Amino acid sequence: MPGLSIHVVDVTRGLPARGMRVEVYALEPQRRQIADGRLADSGALDHAIATTTLARGAYEVLFHAGTFFASEGVAQAQPPFLDVVPFRFNVFAPADHIHLPMKITPWGFSLYRGS
Repeated sequence: MPGLSIHVVDVTRGLPARGMRVEVYALEPQRRQIADGRLADSGALDHAIATTTLARGAYEVLFHAGTFFASEGVAQAQPPFLDVVPFRFNVFAPADHIHLPMKITPWGFSLYRGS
């Protein structure tokens, strides 16, 4: 099934990053927002984009990490080391489903194309 799914785990506490704001933008032919939401209790973005066919081209996801960790009372530097974390990727096969699993702390993250 085509689409884009996002799942984030706060490895500082070993919990899904529920409530983190995530925005998704198509960058071509011009930048436009195609999704904006907060992660569900499972840490997944519950949005129609999960089953929407994405056109070939460049995309960007913005993870609002600094605000998320502040709202959860997780200790951070001031200002936070990670604030809004951008991730750019390309869709080359619109029929494919793209899964972006992220593991994050206030000091770093890992993000890749999952299955």
